[in-house]
Amino acid sequence: MSQPAIDVRGITKSFDGKVVVNNLSLTVERGEIYGFLGPNGSGKTTFIRMLCGLLRPDSGSGQCLGMDVIHDAVNIKKHVGYMAQRFSLYGDLSVRENLDFTARIYGVANRKDAVAGMIERMSLAPYADQLAQSLSGGWKQRLALAASLIHGPELLLLDEPTAGVDPKARRDFWDEIHELAGQGLTALISTHYMDEAERCHRLAYIAYGDLLAKGTVDEVVAARGLATWEVAGPGLYELANRIKALPGVEQVAHFGKTLHVSGPDPEKLKTSLEPLMNGPQSYRVTPTSLEEVFISMMNQSSAAGQR
Repeated sequence: MSQPAIDVRGITKSFDGKVVVNNLSLTVERGEIYGFLGPNGSGKTTFIRMLCGLLRPDSGSGQCLGMDVIHDAVNIKKHVGYMAQRFSLYGDLSVRENLDFTARIYGVANRKDAVAGMIERMSLAPYADQLAQSLSGGWKQRLALAASLIHGPELLLLDEPTAGVDPKARRDFWDEIHELAGQGLTALISTHYMDEAERCHRLAYIAYGDLLAKGTVDEVVAARGLATWEVAGPGLYELANRIKALPGVEQVAHFGKTLHVSGPDPEKLKTSLEPLMNGPQSYRVTPTSLEEVFISMMNQSSAAGQR
């Protein structure tokens, strides 16, 4: 069996006495698309930067692409493609010039051919001589992805790469990521979008430095153990306010012309809702979504965020 792309144990990082990543352990297999979820300030970016050698952990151990994350940071950088939250290429250089500059930094052989091939692969030809700052959000994203791939990395570390782009650009991006994974590339991707998380092979949820859940989408949802009811009918706005005050109700959310009501104890939730079931609305059990699990974990971790 091949060595995991990422295999770290007890990674910890603090800034000014505040723990940002707390004893985090994670394994990502080769060729896997691994989703990394969590609220703002949860430690996702810090963890990603430690993996690619931009930050040194305070403690812990592990390997990234078979190299020690603490002692081989320089070598790790050569084999990893990193895409930051914000567009970080040069706005006053053209698409072609940005890719050429990045290829030069990495010492890519046959640089001219590599740049031309990446421009074609990422459908950037119509914009090759356009300044990067004039591109739309979606095309900036494609350029940033192209730059992170120009040196042929084995691992992509992408920090909220689709923030601020339209749905079609997001879909095209994920199609490209799955194609790359099919070719053996590994990707660790942080995201706030539940539909994107569901496109990952596995995922982890981190909040305020602590890893709260990991596994496939089905495993994460099942482990949370939430029960969810769907309520349909008239007067949902007023009804929602009543339901929120009931014992056993953790969250109430509007979904079009229905309400989703969730809680951690199925029997307690059912008992609380039963007196309302004689009204004009209909009630039925419905599968719990990843978004509902995500909100539940955010609620749980909010107290930890005050530490």
